[in-house]
This record gives sequence, C-alpha cells and structure tokens, in this order.
Amino acid sequence: MTNNVGQGQSDHGQPPSSARPLALVTGVGRTVGIGAGIARRLAASGWDIAFTYWSPYDERMAWGGEPGATESVTDALAEHGAATTAVEADLADPDTPARIFDEVERGLGSVTALVMCHCESVDSGLLDTTVESFDLHFAVNARATWLLIREYARRFAAAPGSGRIISLTSDHTAGNLPYGASKGALDRITLAAAHELAHLGITANVINPGPVDTGWMTDDVREHARSMTPLNRVGTPQDTAHLVDFLCSPQGGWINGQLLMSNGGFA
Repeated sequence: MTNNVGQGQSDHGQPPSSARPLALVTGVGRTVGIGAGIARRLAASGWDIAFTYWSPYDERMAWGGEPGATESVTDALAEHGAATTAVEADLADPDTPARIFDEVERGLGSVTALVMCHCESVDSGLLDTTVESFDLHFAVNARATWLLIREYARRFAAAPGSGRIISLTSDHTAGNLPYGASKGALDRITLAAAHELAHLGITANVINPGPVDTGWMTDDVREHARSMTPLNRVGTPQDTAHLVDFLCSPQGGWINGQLLMSNGGFA
C-alpha cells in the first residue's frame, strides 16, 4: 500500500534534518496532473514534499494509469533539492489519513502545509447517479478532506502563522451531481478550518481552478473552455501551482477563509 522513496529517509531511519518546511500534497497520480504541478512548484520554492497517489483510480478512468509516474515525480522534486516520500493511499478508507501522516512523519517529520488535490470524479446526474457512486464521492472528496485536516491539526507542530491548508474545488454540478455536491461539502469543511484552527496559526483556503487541461479534455471540450475564457486559453497545472505557492509563502499569510476563483475569467 505504500511506497516510501529513499530521498525522504536518513541512514538511521529517522527524519532527516532539514531547514526546508514540509508540504503534504494529495492526489499526485500523474505527471501531468495539477497535484504534480503543485508539488514541483513548491519543491522549487524550497519545500520538502510528501505526496499521495492511488493507482486504481487512474486505471479505471478514461486517461488510464501512468506507469512510472511516482518515480518521475520524485526525480523531478529531487532536482529541486527536495526530500520526498510517496504514499499509495486509498482515501475512501477512513483509516487512511492517519496512516498517511504516520508514514510521512516517520520519513520526513511534521507537516507544515496540507494541499489537497485528490478527488473521485465520475460524471452522472440526478437521475442516473447510484447510491454507491454518491457515497464514494462523499467518502473521498468530503470525508477524507475532513479527516486529513483533523489529522493535520492534531499533529501540527510548526510555528504559529506558518500552517497552511489548501483544497481544490469545482462548481460543476449539472450532469456531475456527486462530484459537485461533494466538492461543495469540501468547501465548507475547509473554510471552517480557517476559524476553528485559528488558535494554531493555520490559514485555510479553497481554490477553484476552473477547467484545467491535464489530458482529459476532448478537442470539443478544450475549444469550448477556450472560447468561454477571456484570455483565450484553458488553464494549466502551473496556473494553479503558482497560486498555491503564493498562499503557502509568508506573503500569502493574510489570505484566509477564502474560496478563490483562479480560472482566467472562465464564464
């Protein structure tokens, strides 16, 4: 279930000594995904990176699995001097968030920033969504987000004011009921953390990146998204990564409790 990559371990199995803060990024299953883009950007800005992935999800989606993606992401992060650890994690299992933090802490130490890019996303509407699909979407997109935030807060040991929670969301609902509804729940859970975790000096924000081309778009979808965006292009993982990088920086510390639209003006 796990894959702890060697850069994250010291010779004696203890977390390495590092002046770099640690970010945990979930949902880094493909090199072209938003999660991978965020991980690379944070590594370039001086963060060590722990990341999660869940291969069975990608394998059952239209884009399919990407063999070697974990190793490729790890190598890219190491090029920026980041210590890394990768954890294969089924976030539909309520025991998984605690296990993730246990493994990350053993390998790299305590987490300063929690960036959640994981999701369950299978299109269906009001009339054809199954109970099983509805429950799985809420387990992964809402419940796991809550449990990850709870675990992060219980273990938080960084300096007050340095803690960061960031979730990625969507406002897509029609024809995508379980995904959109569970993302709406994710929004509320994350924004509650801005107030309930204020005593720890942690900020919490949600980003809606709009349509981002990570290989899933058909030509028609890409053209529609481009035509609906004033800047006449679709979003890229790097667009989202730059905003996450800013929010995780000291300069981004005054932005708190916000749902940020970062979509190029997509209508």
